[in-house]
Amino acid sequence: MIIKEANIRDAETLTRIAFKAKRFWNYPEEYFEIWRDELTLSSEYILKNSVFVAYENKHIIGFYSIVYNTENFYSGKVLVEKGFWLEHIFVLPDHHQNGVGKELIKHAINYSKKNGINSLKIFVDPFAEGFYKKMKAIFKYMSPSSIKDREIPVYELFIN
Repeated sequence: MIIKEANIRDAETLTRIAFKAKRFWNYPEEYFEIWRDELTLSSEYILKNSVFVAYENKHIIGFYSIVYNTENFYSGKVLVEKGFWLEHIFVLPDHHQNGVGKELIKHAINYSKKNGINSLKIFVDPFAEGFYKKMKAIFKYMSPSSIKDREIPVYELFIN
């Protein structure tokens, strides 16, 4: 597996991976309409943020992105705090449990160290909470979700 910086031409593939990975958890289809903008990666998004892809046999099998927010803001009812966020990390379901996510996190940590980033905040899908605990991320609080009457955990991964 090779991890390298995303190219703007990867936007459609990364969007497909995000939707496919999220659908693995059998969420109701109406959630995906609400998540459409959240799960769609544009060329502009890739240019503006730090986005890295995992390749295996010349095919993208996963990716992550780090975003820096210069100030606190609300996205609907969700408070998004100032700072660095691990905004996306998705792996194709066929590659779950193969260490891809772990390698992406290791890469994100190394990238963060090289760039003076002390921690990454993460809005965590409840189904992925165990993964982040294994990666030594620390639970911070529960946040409203973009889905009505639903909360999601927020974790923080401290870079040592």
